Amino acid sequence: MGSFFFSGSTEAKLDDKSRFVLPQSMRLGLVEDGQLEFSIGLGLGGCLAIYRKSDIQKIVEKFQARQHIGKYQKFFTLFFSTLHQTSCDKIGRVTIPSVLKKASGIKNEIVIAGVLNKIEIWPQEQYESHLNAMLSGKDPEMNLSKMTEEAFALLSDEEGIDDDSK
Repeated sequence: MGSFFFSGSTEAKLDDKSRFVLPQSMRLGLVEDGQLEFSIGLGLGGCLAIYRKSDIQKIVEKFQARQHIGKYQKFFTLFFSTLHQTSCDKIGRVTIPSVLKKASGIKNEIVIAGVLNKIEIWPQEQYESHLNAMLSGKDPEMNLSKMTEEAFALLSDEEGIDDDSK
């Protein structure tokens, strides 16, 4: 599974119990050792993130070595106290815990986005706002051309990919 990554996006609605159906292709990407178990917690930029069980184990191992460093205490408390280990029910529904729903501003409509090694859950309005800002190029911090250039430059820096512009 080393080369697997999450990608694509879909819209969904929460039911009255704060559940949504996780697309089957994404569910399959979360299965490890025959088990569909994962964690849902706070993500970057205001979204929620679903992490594979093995990825959370790696995060825990690295953070445990730094758990007594004062400057990380508030982050560790917030991150781990809002991280919920869970699974899907038989028809693929995931429940968003109320603390995470409130923290992310999710109301009823969401976008489920596959992003490399995690799945992000965004309030639909916020996702669309970010996407529109990026595509329009009006916001200098959300300029798609600049972001694409910088992201692909990472490949040259880290992977030794030749850069023809040099």
